[in-house]
Amino acid sequence: MKEKWKNIIKQTTERFKTRSNGQKGFILGGIFLIIAAFIFVTVMMSTPKLVPLYSNLSPQEAGQIQENLNGKGVANEVQDGGKTILVPEEQVNNLQVQLAAEGLPESGNIDFSYFGEKSGFGITDKEFGVLEREATQTEIASLIKSINGVEDASVMITLPESSVWVNQEEEKASASVVLSLGAGAKLNEDQVKALYHLVSKSVSNLPMENIVITDQYFNYYDLNAVNSTASASKYEEQRKIKQDVERDLQRRVQQMLSTIMGQGKVVATVTTDIDFTEEKREENIVEPVDKENMKGIEVSVERIRETFTGEGAGEGGVGGTGDQEVPTYPGSAAGSNGDYEKVEERINNEVNKIRKEIVESPYEIRDLGIQVMVEPPTPNKPESLPQERLDDIEQILSAIVRTSISKDINETLSEEDIQEKIFVSAQPFNGKQETTAVSKGIPLWIYIVGGVLLIVIILLIFLLSRKRRTETESKIEEFQMDEPQESYYVPDVNQEKGSEGTVRKEQLERMAKEKPEEFAKLVRTWLSEE
Repeated sequence: MKEKWKNIIKQTTERFKTRSNGQKGFILGGIFLIIAAFIFVTVMMSTPKLVPLYSNLSPQEAGQIQENLNGKGVANEVQDGGKTILVPEEQVNNLQVQLAAEGLPESGNIDFSYFGEKSGFGITDKEFGVLEREATQTEIASLIKSINGVEDASVMITLPESSVWVNQEEEKASASVVLSLGAGAKLNEDQVKALYHLVSKSVSNLPMENIVITDQYFNYYDLNAVNSTASASKYEEQRKIKQDVERDLQRRVQQMLSTIMGQGKVVATVTTDIDFTEEKREENIVEPVDKENMKGIEVSVERIRETFTGEGAGEGGVGGTGDQEVPTYPGSAAGSNGDYEKVEERINNEVNKIRKEIVESPYEIRDLGIQVMVEPPTPNKPESLPQERLDDIEQILSAIVRTSISKDINETLSEEDIQEKIFVSAQPFNGKQETTAVSKGIPLWIYIVGGVLLIVIILLIFLLSRKRRTETESKIEEFQMDEPQESYYVPDVNQEKGSEGTVRKEQLERMAKEKPEEFAKLVRTWLSEE
């Protein structure tokens, strides 16, 4: 067995010596990497994995917990600026139960559960007031910490002293709040309003103007500034809409005219007056069905006609002006004839009843002005730009104004009004700056880096192929040195000895290809002889 191991070691050593320097370095480097990986895995497996036991702790709580863990001999580590304590993963659950039984972590703050635990006789009103205020501050801080982005909060409340005098004006409470925000956290407007309302409604007689809220960076959150931000944001929104409309019209005008006059020959500006009023109205319209004759549809018709002809008393009453008489009513004449006719007609017409709820969206263009400066083809000769071209530009701008302005206002505009909103001038551009074309293609450095990488890849492929070829040649040489080869003669199977008939056949075929006439004569001679 010992001799066998010696032979294996000897063969391995001899093979290693026959390798080239590059192969030796590769083998030694591989062995070194394997050993380093084994050591790294061993160290990682022997080191316990630490996970958070508690997070977002105060310095006081972190110190209490770390002191307890050191007393128990538990490996621990403090991170995140003393706010997080790490312990081995397999001990997390047991440690949380043990520390909870010992009352850890304890923040040192008083909440409302304190009164249930410590209630009893012997406490004065002064002490009770201090404890109540402290409990209120603790509960408000707990509520504030539930807001996203707030890691911790400190609340200080000042309550006014009660007075025995009735006519004395009641004082207001005040509160100060200091927030500890997380990294990169930022409170928005809704969160700031919620903080003010939360503190104001948690303490009696505490107006929101008596509340001060800051963060750990001394940033003051003013409720008035938050309320004014809404109107400011509305102004910024309207201003941005106006700029977008003007920019869009200006770009379209300049793009169209640059196609006609050439690039750099046109400068256009657009000014607008936009109505941001949002109107909501209700219209109840009643109109006839037949608008030409102003008639509706007859739904029902009732016609009553009464006539009377005869002698005797006709219509009328008692003549005169007595108490029982009707003034100005003619009296009856005895023995006279009378006629009576009554016509009554009732027609119910159906009309169109239209009810409209109209919501007019804002952002209507009430007024529009376009100013265009055109450079003549020959800048120093304004006459090089014909008047017909200027007239065409004015007509194009008139169409843009006509289609852009609101429809209600557009109907009242005449051609003269449209022309007043347009200004076209032909002047040389003396202050024009020469712009350099910016290349939007691939930067030059990308080509350089790509070329260098390509050369490196080609060089590596060449070296690898050369290395493999060298190894192959060395193996062939070793094989040839170890086992000499014997040479054998193998005759060519394609070479065959031609007979006389075969030679004659080849001659005839060659003659038929090269000299077909002589070949034909020869064939005729053979046929005649036969």
